[in-house]
Amino acid sequence: MSEVRPDGESRNLQLIGERIRSRRTTKLFLKQKVSKTLVRDAIEVARWAPNHHLTEPWHFYMLGEEMIADSIELIRTIVADTKNEKVAAFKAKSAAAIPGWLVVTCQKSDDELRQQEDYASCACAVQNLTLYLSEAGVACKWTTGLVTRDSRFFDLLGFDQDDAIVVGLIWYGYPKVLPTQNRKSVGEILTETR
Repeated sequence: MSEVRPDGESRNLQLIGERIRSRRTTKLFLKQKVSKTLVRDAIEVARWAPNHHLTEPWHFYMLGEEMIADSIELIRTIVADTKNEKVAAFKAKSAAAIPGWLVVTCQKSDDELRQQEDYASCACAVQNLTLYLSEAGVACKWTTGLVTRDSRFFDLLGFDQDDAIVVGLIWYGYPKVLPTQNRKSVGEILTETR
């Protein structure tokens, strides 16, 4: 049995706290590819997220070059239809600069409470995945943009939108820069009751 230390004095708690605070959404990536083995290892860790009734509602799609190219074209089409060609070209160019694409889906349920719990589990799985990758020096952007809700994207991936929803498209790679960020103090977000 490990030694119990009061008030987070453990070296491991300090390390994990720093990892959580330093993980940031990144939009600019180096062209260097991330190994598939590392991503598979991150998925292995992701699946250990808290999950009520052990439904394991998640599914991960690691997109290959052809699927990424098709997805970029779909993004261009969607943005051209909703904005204009100039914005569509910019979005497509930005998407083409992203080295890794991973889609996370959540199995649908007719039970509203189970659906809510399963989605929360998938969100926890994504956090596990991004923290694992962050420790390996890989940054991510979790997006829920228009493409993730478009039926043509479901068709590209080959799943029925009656069976699953997209929790997020995870863009990943080695970062050009890591942004910094501040948060409210704990005193501003915590209410202690009697």
